[in-house]
Amino acid sequence: MLEKLIPIDEEIAERIDALDLSFNHYGVDRYGVDKAELGRAFSVFAWVYHRYFHVQVFGLDNVPDEGRALLVGNHSGGLPIDGAMVTGSLVYTKNPPRLPHAMVEKFIHNFPGAAQFFSRTGQFTGSPDQAERLLKDERLVLVFPEGARGTAKLAKEADTLVRFGTGFMRLALKTQSPIVPFGFVGGGEALPTVANLKRIGRMFGVPYIPIPKYMLMVPRPTSFQLLYSESMKFEGSGNESDSVIEDMVAQVRARIASLVAQGRQLRQGRLAEEDLVLK
Repeated sequence: MLEKLIPIDEEIAERIDALDLSFNHYGVDRYGVDKAELGRAFSVFAWVYHRYFHVQVFGLDNVPDEGRALLVGNHSGGLPIDGAMVTGSLVYTKNPPRLPHAMVEKFIHNFPGAAQFFSRTGQFTGSPDQAERLLKDERLVLVFPEGARGTAKLAKEADTLVRFGTGFMRLALKTQSPIVPFGFVGGGEALPTVANLKRIGRMFGVPYIPIPKYMLMVPRPTSFQLLYSESMKFEGSGNESDSVIEDMVAQVRARIASLVAQGRQLRQGRLAEEDLVLK
């Protein structure tokens, strides 16, 4: 029934076939990613990515064509639209396409069917062990070190950075994975949040409920700027002192801040594409 209701676009099917994933004869990979579910999900999402929003992507070649890497970027406020746009950019426009595995918040399990859908499309609960397995299996792992603090930004704060967690850096060192920083701009205009209802949110099992200024929790059509930096490689074992790790994290945070600033300038017409510094 679902196959008839949501047909898989032929071009999307070809891009799913080109992913560096090994599906068994049931169409499922070793982590439970379902090939048919991917095809349906990306067939539906294609209209959102290409028609509802306008996504300007820069530095896509900085994402490796194969092998492990951590994609690390900023949250842009309200809802994690940024994660969806990053995933879309790599599946729809990168050649060869790649599927990033996002580490989603654990509260997703509070919603019936949501965790199953996310896992079947390659997005997993933020477990360090799972992320480590994926990296050692030469996958891309998508991380937002600001966590829920990042999506809780109000519209006026959307392009600022809050405190970064340090777990991603220890993970990168332990698995000897390069980090590809990225900056995302525009989320605060797609969903201009003016308040977060934390107490009511906890009643529903989520950190907060964002309230946009137009009171409808549906992102409005807008353009996004997504900038991928050259990769950063750090030496170490992952067992370094907190101060050493925090210094490394600060370097990644500074790179992301630069990308966000350039994205803002692009958005405002104050920077030409040829003047971007993606390193």
